[in-house]
Amino acid sequence: LHPSPRPLSMSARQGLTDHERFLFDLNGFLVIRNVLTTEEVHAANSAIDVHMEGLRSRDTPGLRNAKDGSPHAAAGPRLDMGGMLAWPEPHCRPFRQLLAHPRLVPYLTALCGEGYRLDHQPLVIAQGKDSEGFALHGGPISGDDGVPEGRFNPELQYRCVAGQPWTSLLAVSAQLTDHGPGDGGFCIVRGSHKLNFPVPEDVTHGLAPGFEDHLYQPVTTAGDVVIWSEATVHGATPWRADRQRRIALYRFAPANMAYGRGYLEVPPEAYEGMTPLQRAVVEPPYATRLERARVTPDAARDAPEGAAPVTARSEAKKAFDRSLFGTNYF
Repeated sequence: LHPSPRPLSMSARQGLTDHERFLFDLNGFLVIRNVLTTEEVHAANSAIDVHMEGLRSRDTPGLRNAKDGSPHAAAGPRLDMGGMLAWPEPHCRPFRQLLAHPRLVPYLTALCGEGYRLDHQPLVIAQGKDSEGFALHGGPISGDDGVPEGRFNPELQYRCVAGQPWTSLLAVSAQLTDHGPGDGGFCIVRGSHKLNFPVPEDVTHGLAPGFEDHLYQPVTTAGDVVIWSEATVHGATPWRADRQRRIALYRFAPANMAYGRGYLEVPPEAYEGMTPLQRAVVEPPYATRLERARVTPDAARDAPEGAAPVTARSEAKKAFDRSLFGTNYF
């Protein structure tokens, strides 16, 4: 038997409407329009411009993301950049703001639960004209790196219990440039977060006749945000527009879950100057009942610079744990 989850708070419902909840459960993704202002988009792009030397090219065979000769392949490589959260002020600010952005927090709490945490380290992806896409990957029936394999993958899952959706890993992609019809970029297989069979290899590489009819490529403008469960099979087609493509890609997880392990190596000084809410999001994985600082929709909206809410644990239990383990928590 599964215990009934707590009903979503009214503040969470203000971000994820009944219609959006239905669409996410149906398709495995959402496009949230106009999350970032023109000023926020400009600030992010200006910061990237200053740190262009940090772009790394995926130009060697072991780093390419598409099979040669496949519809996902192209001559040029993708460019990746990390470390934005540790950039000096003001360049870190637009990227830190996405950790607890008041427009996004209701979605993150609705899909990952209160106490959601940053899992992978954020990534800026930049692409010039005729740079490669990415073969399809992800999905609940997959192996390492999301490759087609007929086994249950506990790291990439989606469930909806008693009207409450949940995903083990949520991708959040802030669009820093327009993505028009035919430009290329992100694509997704609607409804594939509920797969019961592995994606065939020829489908993964876009070689199955007619399968392009099942790929959806959202048209977005700078400032939109695309969110999807990593249980939803997704990829990218080559970038064909003359302008450079830019996105800022984050992955979030429930409070007590982790996929990435970078949090074990990030030095504390990388987070200096974060607000309490932002700092709460980069905490290691552990349960909310163990006095985890949480980001809530109300806090993000009404007191973005204020303290993060914490539910106190019994002093008697902490004292007992200290007597057993020498620590406040088991």
